[in-house]
Amino acid sequence: MPDQEYSRAIELSRKIALEVGTPRFYLEREREVALSREMLAEPLVAAARRIVEDRDASLGHGPTHVEKVAVDAGALILVEEGGADIRARRLVLLAHLAGLLHDIRRTEKDHAERGAKEAVKILMAFPLRDDEREGIAGAIRNHEAFRPCRAAAGPSAQILSDALYDADKFRWGPDNFTETLWAIIIPRGIPLQALLPRFLKGLEGIRKVRGSFRTATGRRYGPDFIDRGLEIGRRLHEALTK
Repeated sequence: MPDQEYSRAIELSRKIALEVGTPRFYLEREREVALSREMLAEPLVAAARRIVEDRDASLGHGPTHVEKVAVDAGALILVEEGGADIRARRLVLLAHLAGLLHDIRRTEKDHAERGAKEAVKILMAFPLRDDEREGIAGAIRNHEAFRPCRAAAGPSAQILSDALYDADKFRWGPDNFTETLWAIIIPRGIPLQALLPRFLKGLEGIRKVRGSFRTATGRRYGPDFIDRGLEIGRRLHEALTK
């Protein structure tokens, strides 16, 4: 009964996540996260969200994933910029667009490169400067783990790129076991028994991300996300193999 197995595993993973606790970023940077979430109501962001929702089936990790990445990327920029002045707010807008669109080609080979090109096409209909479109595309191009990171064209593009990467890698923490894993395996009908032998190797891959965060804020809070995720994964594997 795959559906029953999945339901039990998801319920268990979320129970463990509650016990492991909330990542410190959401406790200590609650104000910036809340402001970033409020700014998702911006009309350009809402337009990008509609595009993403229309392509839900091709996103791989799903719309919840990209929205969380967008919010956290915006929050990281607010922390890094030290406030919400006009420049910071514009960067948050760009981070939201990058976050929502970063997995637009997620199911394809070289999805970051293809996604960057697709984002430029989509954003031609948006009232953005050429350098802003290129900044978003560069951030999407740079968001994969374990791949070379290309230098961005200027400090604004660099913080945008780094914030997108870090926000995406925050998802490798608790979200990896409460949401992302199931979004990947359930549509493919992968039985849990086929997943479990590779589970511990997967945890090693997550551990490697721990030292890869790029912003100062990401380096401060990112390892906490990863450590909590690893604890959830370890306890979930132990429970499922009993």
